[in-house]
Formats: sequence, C-alpha cells, structure tokens
Amino acid sequence: MKRRTLFFGGLGLAVAGLLAGILGTLLLSEAGESGPQFVRRVELSGASAPPGSTTAAGSDPATDTGRVATQTPAAGDGPSDRFEQVAGQVRSSVVYVQVQSDQQAFSEEGLRGFGGGQNGGDAPRLFERRQSVGSGVIISPDGYIVTNNHVVEDAEEIRVSLADRRRFEAEVVGTDPSTDLAVVKAQGAANFPAIPMGDSDRVEVGERVLAVGNPFRLTSTVTAGIVSALGRQVGIIDSRFGIENFIQTDAAINPGNSGGALVNMRGELVGIATAIASEGGSYEGYGFAVPSNLVERVTQDLVKEGEVERALLGVSIQGVSPVRARRLGLDEVAGAYISDVKSGSAADQGGIQAGDVVQAVGKREVAAPNDLQSAVARQRPGDTVQVQVWRDGAARTLAVRLMGRDAPVYQQWIGANDRDDGGAPRPAPGNDNESDPPGEGERGDPQVFNLEGWGLGLQRLTASKRDAFGLEQGVFVAFVAGDGVAGQAGVPRGTVVTAIEGTPVGSVEAAIEALQRATATGEPALLRVKRRDGTTAFYEIAPPR
Repeated sequence: MKRRTLFFGGLGLAVAGLLAGILGTLLLSEAGESGPQFVRRVELSGASAPPGSTTAAGSDPATDTGRVATQTPAAGDGPSDRFEQVAGQVRSSVVYVQVQSDQQAFSEEGLRGFGGGQNGGDAPRLFERRQSVGSGVIISPDGYIVTNNHVVEDAEEIRVSLADRRRFEAEVVGTDPSTDLAVVKAQGAANFPAIPMGDSDRVEVGERVLAVGNPFRLTSTVTAGIVSALGRQVGIIDSRFGIENFIQTDAAINPGNSGGALVNMRGELVGIATAIASEGGSYEGYGFAVPSNLVERVTQDLVKEGEVERALLGVSIQGVSPVRARRLGLDEVAGAYISDVKSGSAADQGGIQAGDVVQAVGKREVAAPNDLQSAVARQRPGDTVQVQVWRDGAARTLAVRLMGRDAPVYQQWIGANDRDDGGAPRPAPGNDNESDPPGEGERGDPQVFNLEGWGLGLQRLTASKRDAFGLEQGVFVAFVAGDGVAGQAGVPRGTVVTAIEGTPVGSVEAAIEALQRATATGEPALLRVKRRDGTTAFYEIAPPR
C-alpha cells in the first residue's frame, strides 16, 4: 500500500451543505511505487461549534473557565510532571484558526445549462461559502500569529480563538509559499501570551517534544513524542523556491494541526507542524514541522515587510550518490553537488565551481541538497557566508556574498527554470528540454543520432557551433526527451557534451561508446556539458532500464 504525505490544516465545513463525511482530497504527486503519495489537504464536512462560542471576543480572561495557567518547568521533575508543566505553559499560545473563503461552485461550462455563457453573455458566478480550520502560534504580545500558508490561502475572513476562549478577527500580514508559512495579526487587545522561540539547531534525534494544536476540531490538544529525524525533505511544497528541511516527530498530529506548535521540554517553540505521512489520512507515526530558526527568519520579514527577502546562491544542485562520492574521493556520501554555476552569480563571484561539493555553510553541515537550501534561506541578500566545498580531493572555504532574486544577473535565469533549490534553480524533467525530433533541425545540419533509451539526440559539431561555443570538439545536444533518463537528470538541449566519465568526446560515435560502457557496468555516467554562456555543468545520468 502506498504511503501519503498530507498537509493537514484544512478540516473544512461546507456552509451551504450538511453532507457529512470526507469531501475529497487533492493529490499533489506520487514518489515511486513504494513511495509516498502527497495530498494537499483533507476536508471533512460536519457541524462543529468553535471554542468559546458563548464567550464574547475580548472578554476578561480572569473570568473565563477555559483559562490556562502558565507554569515554568522545574528542574529534576519526572517526564510526566514535565509534560504537564510544559503543556500548561504553551497551550495558551496556540490558537484555533477558522478561515472562510468563497469558492466557485461550478465551472462556466457547467453553468450554461442555467442560461449563462450563451450568445456572448457572461455565465452567472455562483459561489459557496466554505470554512476550513487549523492552528496558529502567537509569536508576539501584540497579536502576531504564525501558521501555515495552506491554512489561510484564499481567506476572505479569519477568526482566531484562544485557549482562554477569547475570539478575535485576524488579517493576513504576509505569506511565504516557499516554506508554507504565513503570519496573521489578531485585531483588538494586546498582551497576547506569546510563546518563547527555541533554537531548532540544538534539537536532537530522540529528544522529547510536545505537539499542540486543534486536530479534528478538538481544540487545545496536546500530544507527546520524540524527534524521530532531522532534515527531512518529503516533496510537499509546490513552489519555485520550495524549501523543505523538516523536523520529523512521532508525536500524534492529525488534520487540523497545521500551523500548530512543536515544543521542547523547556516550553520553547522548535517547529511549526505542517504535514503528516499517512496511508489512511490520519496519524500513523510520521509528522513534519518547519524548524523554528527558519520560522523566525521568515516571520521577521513578513511582519516587517509583508514578504520575504530571499537570498540566492546561483547554483544548480544534486545529491551525492555512492558512485559520485567514490569518484570524488569523499569520505562519506554527503553534501550538495554543484552541477551548474550561473555566470556572474553570487556563487560564481565567490569562487564556487561546477563539480564542487558543498559540505558546510558557516557552522552548519550540509549533508544533502535541502540542507544547502535551508542554510541559504536563513540568510538575507548582502550577507556574506563561509561556504566549505570539496574540490580536487581537498576541502576549501570560500567567502560568498549572497544576492537577492531581484539582482539583474538572476532575472532571465530564474525565469527560464521551473523551480529553485535554495538559490539553485534546476530544470525539471521534460521542462524546456524538448526540441524538434531527429531530422527536423535547421537545413544543412548534420544527422541527429537518436539514443532512444537515453532520450537524447546528438549531433557532431558544425563550424558555426564550434565558434559559438568556443570549442574544438564535443557533441551537440540536439534534443532531450522529457521522459528519458537524460531529461530526468536535467540535461539541457542546445548545449555541448565535452566529456563523459572524464574522457573528452570528439565525435558522436565516441559519445555513444562511452554511454554504452556505462550501460554495461550499470553505474551512472557523468556528462560534462558546456552552455552557450560559457558555463560548464555536470549531469549524472543513470543507465536506461
């Protein structure tokens, strides 16, 4: 059975209808036969009274029966006592978020039967009011609340309810789809019970944590568990600048927990609950939270500017495979492999080269590409970071001054790529890689050799292409099939392959022989490619099956 990863904030209520049960889920993507299915949201229909429905907004918390006392954990207490004390301390900082939005009930085609959209007339716009709920965490005494972007997106009205049963209208201050975070501000009274921010860099696997939120509309629910893993990337954020470096926990979290708190045993916020991995849509032991240090960086920008000032490194990155680690002489299979460096980018100006492996940014180790994404995301344009790279069998440290995405050098580059990996755009399989089929190129061009298993079309270099690329030898990439192994590796068309497995290629026949040798060994083939702008990139292509 396939495992699914869910955004779990959207417990929904169709105001126009009373049908109970699951209304539906939106499938995002599927990662392999045994991998997870990623589902955007689970929506449930059914009546539910919000917390404190009989208490007026802004009422005195001293007279509210739902008021939560704040306690400070005492050193030396047993685990159960500490759970109780921490729960009492943090529950008051976690709010119940209700979002109302208008959604079009039918398409224009479906409305034509009602007399709309005919004879040039406009179809009537019919909308239904929908309500979804989630969680949020108070981060400042003046009412700023962090939650998930997917909880409040498309919101027309937002209301937050505190554990002491006070209720407030709220407005969106800013959103960041790249991290699935958003900030809303409660309108009205001040002196909200803000949660202290913890240092997620100090979180360790096996550490005890509590999850606080509103699963299935069961408000102010607290569950306990441990940190199961760090630095998880599960592919659920669908954004060009998507950043995933989640804390994984086995604390029970369910639909409705989105935007809720993950706290340590000092009562500090160490993560914002965002997703679960599940086969049935509910808790099965795998939950994911955005680390608090990234939360703090994003929310500071959202509160101050309404948007995030994101720094970019200007590289395309890949993981480090065992084969690649052995080829490069690395002691361990870890790091972010630089397959391409944009000319003039922050990385280029800082001395980073294609073929480098980033091992650390500042004091943060980089074990995988998403670690590099997260490290860069926590910086601002203009910041200078120390980047440790592995090159030619040795480690070296480079000072790199980061640029913002509005820098002129990035404009065309970002627009030409489908997504960005923490300052590292890379071509998505099949995107901007497809070209004319063999035999349909420019008049007078040499024959295109179609390597069907690889999804690759190669041509010998003409005199004009040698001049254009400044090369004496190589083979021209005439087309790349989106569904082939070359396309899946991100090999771009309109470039020149100059070497395969470190051996220069001077003809199409030599390139085919090198690829055939890779097929015989079953190991990936490393292609060195030159682009028209003069930059060099590396692509590791697995042999076709």
